[in-house]
Amino acid sequence: MSSLPPVRIGLLGLGTVGASTLEVLRRNADAITRRAGRAIEVVAASARDIKKSRPVDLSGIELTSDPFKVVNNHHLDVVVELMGGTDPTRELVVTALKSGKHVVTANKALIALHGNEIFEVAHGSNAIVAFEAAVAGAIPVVKAIREGLAGNHIEWLAGIINGTCNYILTAMSDEGRDFAEVLAEAQALGYAEADPSFDVDGIDAAHKLTILAAIAFGIPLQFDRVYIEGISQISRVDVEYAKRLGYRIKHLGLANQRASGIELRVHPTLVPERQILANVNGVMNAIMVKGDAAGATLYYGAGAGGQATASAVIADLVDVVRALNSHPESRVPHLSFQPDALAELPIVDMHDVRTSYYLRLGVLDQVGVLADVTRILGDGGISIEAILQQEQAGGAQGVPVIILTHEVSERAMNEAIIEIEALSQITSKIVRIRMEPLA
Repeated sequence: MSSLPPVRIGLLGLGTVGASTLEVLRRNADAITRRAGRAIEVVAASARDIKKSRPVDLSGIELTSDPFKVVNNHHLDVVVELMGGTDPTRELVVTALKSGKHVVTANKALIALHGNEIFEVAHGSNAIVAFEAAVAGAIPVVKAIREGLAGNHIEWLAGIINGTCNYILTAMSDEGRDFAEVLAEAQALGYAEADPSFDVDGIDAAHKLTILAAIAFGIPLQFDRVYIEGISQISRVDVEYAKRLGYRIKHLGLANQRASGIELRVHPTLVPERQILANVNGVMNAIMVKGDAAGATLYYGAGAGGQATASAVIADLVDVVRALNSHPESRVPHLSFQPDALAELPIVDMHDVRTSYYLRLGVLDQVGVLADVTRILGDGGISIEAILQQEQAGGAQGVPVIILTHEVSERAMNEAIIEIEALSQITSKIVRIRMEPLA
């Protein structure tokens, strides 16, 4: 065992993840020390309420309610940021890096929105920023893409990267329940926040996709270029029709490298039920990555939770400790590619993305309606794969008609939908969900 002194850690945040990180560090201290080559010791921590009772022993730790006292503590080697949000965390992380401390963070919003600046500061200070825990909890997907697939040209990746959305869509599919009912249950169980918009509107998944795409394709972090669509408009009816047609609706983050550039999009997606991602249920996460040499690889596990996230935080700590005495140029680059080799590849506008579509129309039960619809689709160069027409009384909402299309551009589909909705026989707005074969 090394005779070097312990690496001294400062924790920012003692919530669920912070307390779990401290607990796992102590519980597995011997194995962690043997892996890292040096002991890891938490000597300082900040929390909003330092008098609050917590399920972890805080003895021997200097506690403060001021996180800047931690980042300015010159006795520390590493700062672990587990506060969340971007203010004041951005300033805290930059301050820590400028003082020569390394940083480990589980903060996807911080990395997605300010990572380019943070990595530049770290590079200038010869410091490390480790962020495995920022994406998909316990799943080591950042390391897998950045190191395990380093010899590959990454073609695409697709992931279920928000457990709340996956829990809701799974319950809607398996139990035939409505979105609002399942969301309320998810909130009661603690899977969704009181304000669930961050999850169900797709923002959380977009933060994670921004990070995954940057390390997969060697591009700067570009959250503002991600197309984002949530799941609040998904109905039980569409979940049921998808199942009848051999699909499952999943909320996916998708990044594709095309000849025209990089696609970055987060939205509900019909996935063939035979595909592995279609069968990832509950709060679990999974990411599929397609490389030219490795083929399709899958990474599955718990995407959130105190212990799961702590696992990734501590893995990052071990990596940082191992690299403390290495030359900065020999370390794994933050975004997989060397900083001066990041490519300013174009991001494909959503209107130019090509995919297949599920369309649900409400139509009056009149002769010639489907002929008008198919004519409009044909004039737009949209080829139909299948049509399902329900034999039932339509009423005010009309008879439901389901159309599956072959691949077409988003622009062409938007134009066709506008024209179809203008028909007098169409009784409601068309429901449109994109489809992906993931093959």
